[in-house]
Amino acid sequence: MEIILLEDIVNLGYKDDVVKVKDGYGRNYLIPQRKAVLATPSAKKMLAENLRQRAHKLARIKTEAQELAEKLQGVSLTIGAKTSSTGKIFGSVNNIQIAEALEKLGYNVDRKIILIKEAIKEVGQYKAILKLHKEVSVEIAFEVVSE
Repeated sequence: MEIILLEDIVNLGYKDDVVKVKDGYGRNYLIPQRKAVLATPSAKKMLAENLRQRAHKLARIKTEAQELAEKLQGVSLTIGAKTSSTGKIFGSVNNIQIAEALEKLGYNVDRKIILIKEAIKEVGQYKAILKLHKEVSVEIAFEVVSE
């Protein structure tokens, strides 16, 4: 079954993408939850017209994301955490602390777009990925140090 997504869905696609899903997933979950609509020929025509009208706005959003990515390219963060004598962190470092550290540097970044691949439980050097746009992402290095 082909559907048009009405919002971003992790591991499936982004808003306004036409994707193929299994019938049950589409009929029983995506369509009743208003996360997607059936991709009929008329719905595809409406989508194409809406995308054509929004193309200018989407291009502007993408260029803003690219400009922010260029500014963030050389940024490295230092995040302090309470640790034991062996270097283990009490708790873990997550995307909230990274967003707060970026905000202190003057970059207003939503914590939801920050991806960390593994749980950070020790002092050391790590990397996080910021998905600024569906086509623009930037990798930021950060160091976790003992407070």
